[in-house]
Amino acid sequence: MIQKSWTYIKHFFRRDPTVWTTYLILLTAAVFLNSFGSGLLNGVRTNFFVDTVGLDGGQVLWLEGIREIPGLVLMFIAALTMHWALSYRAATALLIMGLGFALYATTDSYLGLLLMAVLASLGMHMWFPLYKSLGLSLSPAEREGEIMGRLSSATALASIAGMGAVALISRLLPALSLRAYYVLGGGIIALTALLLLRIPADVGATRERQPRLLLKREYWLYYVLTFFQGSRKQVLNTFGLLVLVEEFGLQVWQISLILVASGVVNFIGAPYLGRLLDRWGERYVMATSYTLLTLGCIGFATISNVGILVFLLLLIKLLVTLGIGLDTYVYRMAPPGELTPTLSAGISINHVTSVAMPLIAGALLPLIGYSGVFWGTAGLILLSIPFALAMQTDRAPQPAAQEAVGYS
Repeated sequence: MIQKSWTYIKHFFRRDPTVWTTYLILLTAAVFLNSFGSGLLNGVRTNFFVDTVGLDGGQVLWLEGIREIPGLVLMFIAALTMHWALSYRAATALLIMGLGFALYATTDSYLGLLLMAVLASLGMHMWFPLYKSLGLSLSPAEREGEIMGRLSSATALASIAGMGAVALISRLLPALSLRAYYVLGGGIIALTALLLLRIPADVGATRERQPRLLLKREYWLYYVLTFFQGSRKQVLNTFGLLVLVEEFGLQVWQISLILVASGVVNFIGAPYLGRLLDRWGERYVMATSYTLLTLGCIGFATISNVGILVFLLLLIKLLVTLGIGLDTYVYRMAPPGELTPTLSAGISINHVTSVAMPLIAGALLPLIGYSGVFWGTAGLILLSIPFALAMQTDRAPQPAAQEAVGYS
């Protein structure tokens, strides 16, 4: 098993000079280091909220909702900074994110935690569309899904390393404060910004002036699907772990090992899922993933065996990576000048529900319990399937969409 994993890692990093240009490698390294720092934070996140700060389930849900508020205004932040180069904007995002997470270590109050969470979230939400735009701009034609899958795989590998470090350190040094992980993780994320400053300012640039704000009828399916994606995001990303900590009493090292296992699964599986998108198109791949996610949520609502729930959590976290299908879909439709503002607008729309749903779920949690939250999430995912089946299946890229590709 170890030999097979090592062979896969060597294959992952084997360089094809026609694909893995210098700047794409720099971007991948930045994605990796950012995810390593985030892995340190994610490994202790739930236990930090519950054990160190003393939050209950409802407070955690409200925190998740409030920290998503920057995503609502991302479209306007993107408009204010659109004259900056993509790489400079991405570096600024990492600096803000790292600072916000490092400051988690200084707060003892719920209000202070909310303020730091919003600051870190501002940088995080700026980062998401920018690194995707950089990755897509540096991708060869007809290999966008593969490259985005590779970036997701690098994210998973870094998370394995980060959360594995948490599992090891927490076993060897159980008395170490969880605040120390936030100082280290936030510092790594902030320093990663230096890598992105080496990517030229003209990467992703176009000859035409980009619109400051962009909402177009042609992208309505993207907007609808990203709206539904936001409605389930926090439940799929956070709530399953919260159930394992609060209902089953799992410790930091156990949660970290689960997240390491999830990282291994995603590292191996994400590139294959990306190739499926390139080969079969977003319509059928994403509709299938929504169906499986629905079944996973139903499982969480009805099953009380911790082993089965861990398996379902691993499956859910793998399928969530297929959210890259929305990025490749809009990339195939939008010319380069509309790509970044469209992705930013999509994230703002996504956050209408990713802010509202945790707040609603937190208010209803005493009445409906954990199972009710997962039943509701399953219903919302089901509503996404008809819209996924309405996506175009034409795989031919627009010529204009390739103008920004070809850096070495």
